[in-house]
Amino acid sequence: MSDIENIKKLRQLTGAGFKDCNIALKETKGDLDKATEVLRIKGIAKASKKMSRDAKEGVIVVTGNSEKSSIIEVNCETDFVAKNEDFISFVKELSELNNNCSSNLDKLKKSDMKNGKSVEENLVSLIAKIGEKITIGRNKTINIENTKNYTYQHSVIKDNVSKLAVILSLKCKNITDEIDLFGKQLTMHIAALNPIALTQDKISDEILKKEQELITEELKNLGKTDEIAKKISIGKMNKFKQENSLMTQDWVIDPKKKVSDIIKEINNEDLSIIEFIRIKIAE
Repeated sequence: MSDIENIKKLRQLTGAGFKDCNIALKETKGDLDKATEVLRIKGIAKASKKMSRDAKEGVIVVTGNSEKSSIIEVNCETDFVAKNEDFISFVKELSELNNNCSSNLDKLKKSDMKNGKSVEENLVSLIAKIGEKITIGRNKTINIENTKNYTYQHSVIKDNVSKLAVILSLKCKNITDEIDLFGKQLTMHIAALNPIALTQDKISDEILKKEQELITEELKNLGKTDEIAKKISIGKMNKFKQENSLMTQDWVIDPKKKVSDIIKEINNEDLSIIEFIRIKIAE
Protein backbone atom coordinates (compact mmCIF):
# COMPACT_ATOMS: atom_id res chain seq x y z
CA MET A 1 0.00 0.00 0.00
CA SER A 2 1.40 3.42 -1.02
CA ASP A 3 1.93 6.25 1.44
CA ILE A 4 -1.05 8.15 -0.02
CA GLU A 5 -3.30 5.09 0.27
CA ASN A 6 -2.16 4.60 3.87
CA ILE A 7 -3.01 8.22 4.67
CA LYS A 8 -6.45 7.89 3.07
CA LYS A 9 -7.07 4.70 5.02
CA LEU A 10 -6.01 6.33 8.29
CA ARG A 11 -8.21 9.34 7.62
CA GLN A 12 -11.19 7.01 7.09
CA LEU A 13 -10.44 5.19 10.33
CA THR A 14 -9.87 8.24 12.50
CA GLY A 15 -11.40 11.25 10.77
CA ALA A 16 -8.15 13.14 11.41
CA GLY A 17 -6.67 15.62 8.92
CA PHE A 18 -4.24 14.76 6.12
CA LYS A 19 -1.25 16.39 7.83
CA ASP A 20 -1.84 14.67 11.19
CA CYS A 21 -2.26 11.29 9.49
CA ASN A 22 0.95 11.77 7.50
CA ILE A 23 2.94 12.66 10.62
CA ALA A 24 1.49 9.72 12.59
CA LEU A 25 2.36 7.24 9.84
CA LYS A 26 5.92 8.55 9.64
CA GLU A 27 6.29 8.23 13.43
CA THR A 28 5.07 4.62 13.33
CA LYS A 29 6.81 3.67 10.07
CA GLY A 30 3.55 3.03 8.26
CA ASP A 31 1.87 0.88 10.93
CA LEU A 32 -1.85 1.77 10.70
CA ASP A 33 -2.77 0.36 14.12
CA LYS A 34 0.02 2.21 15.90
CA ALA A 35 -0.71 5.38 13.92
CA THR A 36 -4.34 5.17 15.00
CA GLU A 37 -3.22 4.96 18.64
CA VAL A 38 -0.89 7.94 18.16
CA LEU A 39 -3.73 10.03 16.74
CA ARG A 40 -6.05 8.94 19.51
CA ILE A 41 -3.53 10.00 22.16
CA LYS A 42 -3.01 13.32 20.39
CA GLY A 43 -6.75 13.70 20.00
CA ILE A 44 -7.30 13.23 23.71
CA ALA A 45 -4.63 15.84 24.44
CA LYS A 46 -6.23 18.28 22.03
CA ALA A 47 -9.69 17.58 23.41
CA SER A 48 -8.51 18.21 26.98
CA LYS A 49 -7.19 21.65 26.01
CA LYS A 50 -10.45 22.54 24.29
CA MET A 51 -12.58 21.63 27.32
CA SER A 52 -11.60 24.85 29.10
CA ARG A 53 -13.38 26.92 26.44
CA ASP A 54 -17.03 27.99 26.43
CA ALA A 55 -19.62 25.88 24.61
CA LYS A 56 -22.77 28.01 24.42
CA GLU A 57 -24.12 26.86 21.06
CA GLY A 58 -25.40 23.41 20.18
CA VAL A 59 -28.58 21.45 19.60
CA ILE A 60 -31.50 19.77 21.37
CA VAL A 61 -32.50 16.29 20.20
CA VAL A 62 -35.76 14.47 20.97
CA THR A 63 -36.23 10.72 20.56
CA GLY A 64 -38.91 8.22 21.48
CA ASN A 65 -42.66 7.78 21.13
CA SER A 66 -45.88 8.79 22.87
CA GLU A 67 -45.14 6.46 25.80
CA LYS A 68 -41.44 7.11 26.35
CA SER A 69 -39.74 10.29 25.15
CA SER A 70 -36.26 11.62 25.83
CA ILE A 71 -34.62 14.98 25.34
CA ILE A 72 -30.88 15.72 25.33
CA GLU A 73 -28.78 18.85 24.90
CA VAL A 74 -25.37 18.71 23.21
CA ASN A 75 -23.29 21.88 23.33
CA CYS A 76 -20.53 23.18 21.07
CA GLU A 77 -18.78 26.53 20.60
CA THR A 78 -20.23 27.78 17.30
CA ASP A 79 -23.50 27.54 15.40
CA PHE A 80 -21.48 26.47 12.35
CA VAL A 81 -20.46 23.25 14.10
CA ALA A 82 -24.02 22.72 15.33
CA LYS A 83 -24.96 22.20 11.67
CA ASN A 84 -21.94 20.03 10.79
CA GLU A 85 -22.93 16.62 9.36
CA ASP A 86 -20.55 14.66 11.62
CA PHE A 87 -21.89 16.51 14.66
CA ILE A 88 -25.51 15.93 13.61
CA SER A 89 -24.89 12.21 13.02
CA PHE A 90 -23.29 11.91 16.46
CA VAL A 91 -26.11 13.70 18.33
CA LYS A 92 -28.85 11.75 16.57
CA GLU A 93 -27.29 8.41 17.53
CA LEU A 94 -26.54 9.76 21.01
CA SER A 95 -30.19 10.69 21.43
CA GLU A 96 -31.32 7.14 20.62
CA LEU A 97 -28.91 5.78 23.21
CA ASN A 98 -30.08 8.38 25.73
CA ASN A 99 -33.65 7.15 25.30
CA ASN A 100 -32.50 3.54 25.77
CA CYS A 101 -30.64 4.57 28.94
CA SER A 102 -33.60 6.60 30.24
CA SER A 103 -31.29 9.64 30.51
CA ASN A 104 -28.85 7.94 32.91
CA LEU A 105 -25.79 10.03 32.02
CA ASP A 106 -23.17 7.66 33.46
CA LYS A 107 -24.69 4.72 31.62
CA LEU A 108 -24.98 6.79 28.45
CA LYS A 109 -21.31 7.78 28.41
CA LYS A 110 -20.27 4.14 28.72
CA SER A 111 -22.71 2.92 26.03
CA ASP A 112 -21.28 1.62 22.77
CA MET A 113 -22.13 3.38 19.53
CA LYS A 114 -22.50 1.76 16.11
CA ASN A 115 -18.74 1.84 15.47
CA GLY A 116 -18.10 -0.30 18.56
CA LYS A 117 -16.58 2.54 20.59
CA SER A 118 -18.14 4.12 23.67
CA VAL A 119 -19.89 7.49 23.68
CA GLU A 120 -16.96 8.94 25.64
CA GLU A 121 -14.45 7.69 23.07
CA ASN A 122 -16.49 8.99 20.15
CA LEU A 123 -16.91 12.34 21.87
CA VAL A 124 -13.13 12.70 22.22
CA SER A 125 -12.61 11.74 18.56
CA LEU A 126 -15.27 14.24 17.44
CA ILE A 127 -13.65 17.05 19.45
CA ALA A 128 -10.27 16.25 17.90
CA LYS A 129 -11.75 16.12 14.39
CA ILE A 130 -13.96 19.21 14.55
CA GLY A 131 -11.68 21.31 16.72
CA GLU A 132 -14.25 22.62 19.21
CA LYS A 133 -15.31 21.88 22.75
CA ILE A 134 -18.34 19.57 22.71
CA THR A 135 -20.22 18.60 25.87
CA ILE A 136 -23.33 16.65 26.78
CA GLY A 137 -25.68 18.98 28.64
CA ARG A 138 -29.15 18.59 30.14
CA ASN A 139 -31.13 15.43 29.49
CA LYS A 140 -34.38 13.89 30.70
CA THR A 141 -36.72 11.01 29.92
CA ILE A 142 -40.47 11.08 30.53
CA ASN A 143 -41.91 7.58 30.78
CA ILE A 144 -44.99 7.50 33.03
CA GLU A 145 -47.55 4.71 33.03
CA ASN A 146 -50.99 5.48 31.56
CA THR A 147 -49.92 8.81 30.05
CA LYS A 148 -49.35 10.11 26.54
CA ASN A 149 -46.37 12.26 25.57
CA TYR A 150 -46.46 15.16 23.14
CA THR A 151 -43.40 16.86 21.68
CA TYR A 152 -42.63 20.13 19.93
CA GLN A 153 -39.41 21.41 18.40
CA HIS A 154 -38.62 24.95 17.29
CA SER A 155 -35.82 26.19 14.99
CA VAL A 156 -35.37 22.71 13.54
CA ILE A 157 -31.99 22.04 11.96
CA LYS A 158 -32.71 18.55 10.69
CA ASP A 159 -35.28 15.86 11.55
CA ASN A 160 -35.47 15.71 15.37
CA VAL A 161 -32.56 18.12 15.91
CA SER A 162 -33.41 21.70 16.89
CA LYS A 163 -32.57 24.68 19.07
CA LEU A 164 -35.57 24.36 21.42
CA ALA A 165 -37.68 21.37 22.37
CA VAL A 166 -40.57 20.48 24.67
CA ILE A 167 -41.93 17.19 25.98
CA LEU A 168 -45.31 17.15 27.69
CA SER A 169 -47.04 14.26 29.47
CA LEU A 170 -50.85 14.19 29.72
CA LYS A 171 -52.94 11.67 31.64
CA CYS A 172 -56.43 10.73 30.48
CA LYS A 173 -58.33 7.44 30.26
CA ASN A 174 -59.75 8.27 26.85
CA ILE A 175 -57.50 10.28 24.52
CA THR A 176 -59.74 12.05 22.02
CA ASP A 177 -58.89 14.22 19.00
CA GLU A 178 -59.71 17.26 21.15
CA ILE A 179 -57.18 16.20 23.79
CA ASP A 180 -54.56 15.43 21.13
CA LEU A 181 -55.04 18.94 19.71
CA PHE A 182 -54.76 20.43 23.20
CA GLY A 183 -51.56 18.44 23.83
CA LYS A 184 -49.96 19.76 20.64
CA GLN A 185 -51.06 23.32 21.36
CA LEU A 186 -49.85 23.14 24.94
CA THR A 187 -46.34 22.08 23.88
CA MET A 188 -46.19 25.19 21.67
CA HIS A 189 -47.49 27.28 24.57
CA ILE A 190 -44.72 25.92 26.83
CA ALA A 191 -42.12 26.65 24.14
CA ALA A 192 -43.33 30.26 23.84
CA LEU A 193 -44.04 31.18 27.48
CA ASN A 194 -41.42 29.07 29.28
CA PRO A 195 -43.24 28.17 32.54
CA ILE A 196 -40.93 27.12 35.36
CA ALA A 197 -43.49 24.99 37.22
CA LEU A 198 -46.89 23.40 36.74
CA THR A 199 -48.53 25.29 39.63
CA GLN A 200 -47.50 28.21 41.82
CA ASP A 201 -46.82 26.01 44.85
CA LYS A 202 -44.34 23.99 42.77
CA ILE A 203 -41.98 26.92 42.16
CA SER A 204 -38.83 26.26 44.15
CA ASP A 205 -38.02 28.33 47.24
CA GLU A 206 -34.64 29.15 45.72
CA ILE A 207 -36.23 30.79 42.67
CA LEU A 208 -38.74 32.70 44.80
CA LYS A 209 -36.02 33.91 47.14
CA LYS A 210 -33.93 35.18 44.22
CA GLU A 211 -36.89 36.98 42.69
CA GLN A 212 -37.77 38.55 46.06
CA GLU A 213 -34.21 39.85 46.37
CA LEU A 214 -34.37 41.42 42.91
CA ILE A 215 -37.72 43.09 43.63
CA THR A 216 -36.49 44.40 47.00
CA GLU A 217 -33.38 45.87 45.40
CA GLU A 218 -35.44 47.46 42.61
CA LEU A 219 -37.84 49.12 45.05
CA LYS A 220 -34.96 50.26 47.25
CA ASN A 221 -33.37 52.01 44.29
CA LEU A 222 -36.70 53.74 43.55
CA GLY A 223 -36.68 55.21 47.08
CA LYS A 224 -39.98 53.68 48.22
CA THR A 225 -40.87 53.68 51.90
CA ASP A 226 -40.86 50.32 53.68
CA GLU A 227 -44.67 50.22 53.93
CA ILE A 228 -45.25 51.02 50.25
CA ALA A 229 -42.40 48.75 49.18
CA LYS A 230 -43.95 45.85 51.08
CA LYS A 231 -47.32 46.27 49.33
CA ILE A 232 -45.72 46.59 45.89
CA SER A 233 -43.48 43.62 46.63
CA ILE A 234 -46.44 41.36 47.43
CA GLY A 235 -48.14 42.36 44.18
CA LYS A 236 -45.01 41.79 42.10
CA MET A 237 -44.35 38.38 43.66
CA ASN A 238 -47.95 37.27 43.03
CA LYS A 239 -47.63 38.38 39.41
CA PHE A 240 -44.31 36.55 39.05
CA LYS A 241 -45.82 33.30 40.35
CA GLN A 242 -48.86 33.64 38.11
CA GLU A 243 -46.84 34.34 34.97
CA ASN A 244 -44.39 31.51 35.58
CA SER A 245 -46.81 28.73 36.57
CA LEU A 246 -48.23 26.81 33.62
CA MET A 247 -51.76 26.48 35.00
CA THR A 248 -52.14 30.23 35.65
CA GLN A 249 -50.42 31.51 32.52
CA ASP A 250 -52.45 33.32 29.86
CA TRP A 251 -53.31 30.77 27.15
CA VAL A 252 -51.06 31.61 24.19
CA ILE A 253 -53.90 31.12 21.66
CA ASP A 254 -56.43 33.21 23.63
CA PRO A 255 -54.72 35.42 26.27
CA LYS A 256 -58.09 36.25 27.84
CA LYS A 257 -58.13 32.74 29.27
CA LYS A 258 -55.76 30.80 31.53
CA VAL A 259 -54.42 27.33 30.77
CA SER A 260 -56.59 26.04 33.63
CA ASP A 261 -59.66 27.54 31.90
CA ILE A 262 -58.91 25.59 28.71
CA ILE A 263 -58.68 22.34 30.67
CA LYS A 264 -62.08 23.06 32.25
CA GLU A 265 -63.57 23.77 28.82
CA ILE A 266 -62.42 20.37 27.54
CA ASN A 267 -64.71 19.02 30.27
CA ASN A 268 -62.90 15.77 30.94
CA GLU A 269 -62.43 15.08 34.65
CA ASP A 270 -59.73 12.49 33.91
CA LEU A 271 -57.49 14.95 32.04
CA SER A 272 -54.41 16.20 33.90
CA ILE A 273 -50.96 17.57 33.11
CA ILE A 274 -48.43 15.23 34.70
CA GLU A 275 -45.04 16.60 33.68
CA PHE A 276 -43.26 18.76 31.11
CA ILE A 277 -39.74 19.79 30.19
CA ARG A 278 -38.49 22.60 27.99
CA ILE A 279 -34.86 23.02 26.96
CA LYS A 280 -33.49 25.83 24.82
CA ILE A 281 -29.88 26.28 23.79
CA ALA A 282 -28.04 29.08 25.65
CA GLU A 283 -30.87 29.56 28.17
